[in-house]
Amino acid sequence: MLLPYMHENLVEAGCDEAGRGCLAGAVYAAAVILPHDFRNELLNDSKQLTEKQRYALREVVEREALAWAVGVVTPEEIDRINILNASFLAMHRAVDQLKLRPEHLLIDGNRFKKYQDVPHTTVVKGDGKYMAIAAASVLAKTYRDDYMNRLAEEYPQYDWDSNKGYPTKKHREAIRLYGTTPYHRMSYNLLGDGQLSLDFK
Repeated sequence: MLLPYMHENLVEAGCDEAGRGCLAGAVYAAAVILPHDFRNELLNDSKQLTEKQRYALREVVEREALAWAVGVVTPEEIDRINILNASFLAMHRAVDQLKLRPEHLLIDGNRFKKYQDVPHTTVVKGDGKYMAIAAASVLAKTYRDDYMNRLAEEYPQYDWDSNKGYPTKKHREAIRLYGTTPYHRMSYNLLGDGQLSLDFK
């Protein structure tokens, strides 16, 4: 069972991102503030859930959260500032939009760039430990999937409706055959020649 919070007496927002290891598309992040008594048996790290479960949970989170928001950083921005900074920026943009100001941020991962004067704690594999981070992972993943499905209609040959921009064999083969699109991250090793395995997320 996931933990409901780290600090019982603080307004705490969980933050997570999706799309960090992708070759194409924006990186998405979400910030979620849940009520302290929020419980959901199904809620878990979004990677452990089926697509149908993620979308069902998104409705629950959006209905029951005290506040939630999604932040986006474009492929052009990723190329300019690098993916790590882009992930932080996407989280900052999500927190910017929260209608309730958090007093503490729970960040999935082991690094974060401080947001204003709000204290934060990084939690490795936090989406499998804290409800608010798991909820954020569901929102970030589903909103990014929606976006990649829209891009797939524009560029069907890259198979984005199934690979969501990740470096699959079919995706890389399409880059070899058709070249890049305006949505590809040009700072990435797109063809994967001699590249170490990417951090899938």
